[in-house]
Amino acid sequence: MTRAPAAAVNTGGRTSVRIVVAGDRGTGKSSLIVTAAAESFPQNVPPVLPPTRLPENFYPEQVPITIIDTSSRAEDNGKVAEELIRADAVVLTYACDQPQTLDRLSTFWLPKLRQLEVRVPVIVVGCKLDLRDENYQVSLEHVMSPIMQQFREIETCIECSAAKLIQIPEVFYYAQKAVLHPTAPLFDQETQTLRPRCVRALKRIFILCDHDRDGALSDAELNDFQVKCFNAPLQASEIVGVKRVVQEKLPEGVNERGLTLTGFLFLHALFIEKGRLETTWTVLRKFGYNNDIKLRDDLIPSPLKRAPDQSVELTNEAIEFLKGIFDLFDGDGDGTLRPREVEEIFSTAPECPFTQAPYMDAGERNAFGALSLNGFLSEWALMTLLDPTFSMENLIYIGYTGDISSAIRITRKRRLDRKKQQSDRNVFQCFVFGPKKSGKSALLDSFLGRPLPDVYTPTTEDRYAANIVEQPGGTLKTLVLREIPEDGVRKLLSSKESLAACDVAVFVHDSSDESSWKRATEFLVEVAGHGEDTGYEVPCLIVAAKDDLDSFPLAIQHSTRVSQDMGVEAPIPISTKLVDFNNVFRKIVSAAEHPHLSIPETEAGRTRKQYNRLINRSLMFVSVGAAVAIVGLAAYRVYSARKSASG
Repeated sequence: MTRAPAAAVNTGGRTSVRIVVAGDRGTGKSSLIVTAAAESFPQNVPPVLPPTRLPENFYPEQVPITIIDTSSRAEDNGKVAEELIRADAVVLTYACDQPQTLDRLSTFWLPKLRQLEVRVPVIVVGCKLDLRDENYQVSLEHVMSPIMQQFREIETCIECSAAKLIQIPEVFYYAQKAVLHPTAPLFDQETQTLRPRCVRALKRIFILCDHDRDGALSDAELNDFQVKCFNAPLQASEIVGVKRVVQEKLPEGVNERGLTLTGFLFLHALFIEKGRLETTWTVLRKFGYNNDIKLRDDLIPSPLKRAPDQSVELTNEAIEFLKGIFDLFDGDGDGTLRPREVEEIFSTAPECPFTQAPYMDAGERNAFGALSLNGFLSEWALMTLLDPTFSMENLIYIGYTGDISSAIRITRKRRLDRKKQQSDRNVFQCFVFGPKKSGKSALLDSFLGRPLPDVYTPTTEDRYAANIVEQPGGTLKTLVLREIPEDGVRKLLSSKESLAACDVAVFVHDSSDESSWKRATEFLVEVAGHGEDTGYEVPCLIVAAKDDLDSFPLAIQHSTRVSQDMGVEAPIPISTKLVDFNNVFRKIVSAAEHPHLSIPETEAGRTRKQYNRLINRSLMFVSVGAAVAIVGLAAYRVYSARKSASG
C-alpha cells in the first residue's frame, strides 16, 4: 500500500474550500495572500484585500480555494467574526519579528475561535521570517509545542517569508489539505492513536478485502486493494517492502498468510503520523465513507414511501442472515450473546446501536446481560420499526451483502387490514397508556422477564420493550410495547397521525385505586375520540394491574358499565407481583391480528354515526323518490305516445 497518486485522491465531494486569514495588525496577512496568488511579492498592498481565488489547478487536489482577508480595525470585529464562522479553515498569522503577536494567538485569537464555536482546522503561520532577529533563533517546534498542546485544533504550524518567497504556496496547501483530509475524525492527537470509528471502518474494509476469510491480506488481495483504491497495481518489490516495514515495527502485523488486521491498522496509523492523511481518506472514501466516517447517504436507500398506517419489517431473508450472524458470534455456543459478543458483531459499525437508547434497555437479557436469539431478533425488529434506514445501514455494516432493499418489507395499510378483518404483519406496536403508578413500567418489565423493582421510578420519556410472543398454533409474532408517560399523552395526541403507528392500545390502571381507574378511562375516551376524529381507530384493551390487592369498591360495576358503553372487552386482571399475567401479551397480539374488533366507541362517535345513518337514509329516500318520478315520467310518455298512435 503506497501513497495515493495525485489523480486518485478522493476529496470527499468538495467543490471548493473557503480559507479565512486572521491575525493582528501588521503580521503580514495581505502580503501573504497576494504573494500566494501572484507568485511574486508586491510593493504596495491595500489594507484589506477583496476575496482572492486560487484556481482548481493550483494544487494537485483540483479544488479551487477562496481566500478571505480580514480587517484589523476594532470597528470591523463583527464582520471578522462572521467570516470566521463561515470558514472551512482558518489561517492565523503572527510576525516572526514581533514576538508579542505570537503570544496573542494563545491569549486572544485561539480563545476567540472557541468562543465563536469555530470548529475547523487552524493553520498557524509565522510571516516575515526574513525579518527575524538573528539573536532570536529558536526552533518552531520549541515555540509552538506548548500552544499546540493547549489548542488541539491547530493542524499545522509553518513559517514563511513573502518578500523572499519562502514556503508561501505551502501555507494554503496545508490549509486546503486540512479541510479535504481532516485529521480529527481519524486520529486522536492526545493519545496518538486512531479514533475508534476510524478503526471500525478500516476493520470493515479489511474484512471486505479478505476474500478468502483467512484473517490476512495475501499479496493478491493487497494488490486488488491497491488497484481498487488507487487505480494502480503494486509491484512485487513494493509488497515485500510494505510487509517488511510492518514486520520490523510490529511482528504480529504479518503472518505466513499475509498482512493481518493489526498490521493493516498500523500502516494507516503510520501514514497519518507521517502526514499522509490523503492515503487513508482515499481508502475510506473509496469504500463509501464520508467525513464523519459513516457510509454516505446515497449508499443507504431510503425505505419506499409509505402511508402513516404502514410499517416496515425485516424480510425472512434478513432474519435468516441475522440468525447466521447470531450463531457465528455465539463463541461459547451457549445460545446467547454476551455484551462483548454483541459489541464484536457491531465492531465494523460506527457504534453499537444496542448500547444506545431506545434499544439498550428494550430486549430480554439474562442475569449476565446476554441476549437470547429471540431478544436479538426483537431488538432488530424494533430498530427496523422505528428507523428503517438506520436498520439497513447497520445490516450493511455487519456484512449483509445482498440487495439491501430485499432486507425490508412495507406492510399493508391498517385501514385495509380492518376491511379484510385480519393483519398480515409480523411485528405489532402497542401503545401503553395509564396514570403514574398504575403498573405500566411493571408490564414492560414483566414482558422482558425482569423482576418487579423495589423502588418506584416514574417514566418521563417514551420507553420500549420488544419480545417474541408465541400464539396458539405455534405462530411467532414480535410485539413492541411503547410506554407513554402520563404527561406525554397530550403531546402525543396533538398530532393528527399519532395513532397511525399504533396496532393496539392498552390502558393500564391500578385495580385498587379508583382515581387510577378514572384517569385510565379518561385516556381511553381521549384516544378513542382522537381515532374517530382522524380515522386512525385502534383496537383497545383495558388492563387491571395489581390484582393481588383488593379492588376498589364498585370496581366491577364501573368497569362493566364502561366496557359495555364503549364496546370493548372487560378489563384483563394481572398481577406482576404474583407473576400472573393472564395471557395478556397473547391477548394484545390477538387484538392486533384482528384490527376490526375491540375498537371503542365514544358518545360523540356514536352520535356522529347515527347522524350519518340519518343522512344516508334521507339521501336514499331522495334517490328512490327521484327514481319513481323518472319511471312515472317515462310511463306517461309511453301512454301519450300510444294515445297519439290510436288516434
